[in-house]
Amino acid sequence: MSIPDYISKNFDTLLRAASNAHLAMMECTDAVTGEPRYVICAIGREGTDYVFTPFGRLADGNPYDADLPPTETLLGQSPT
Repeated sequence: MSIPDYISKNFDTLLRAASNAHLAMMECTDAVTGEPRYVICAIGREGTDYVFTPFGRLADGNPYDADLPPTETLLGQSPT
């Protein structure tokens, strides 16, 4: 499985923001459920205003329960 170019570009932007201390964590509201969500944002400037660009949410609860790691098959290896 290949990571799409736009995801790689967003990750590079996130790394640049982190190296310049231009990151913030914000409490936002889920657009569907109305529940609070904690979002990692890059901080930019537009004139004299600050602009916060969301990059991802922090997982609720145990993040190991939320996502599965890639399997050997997905990494291009034959299953054993």
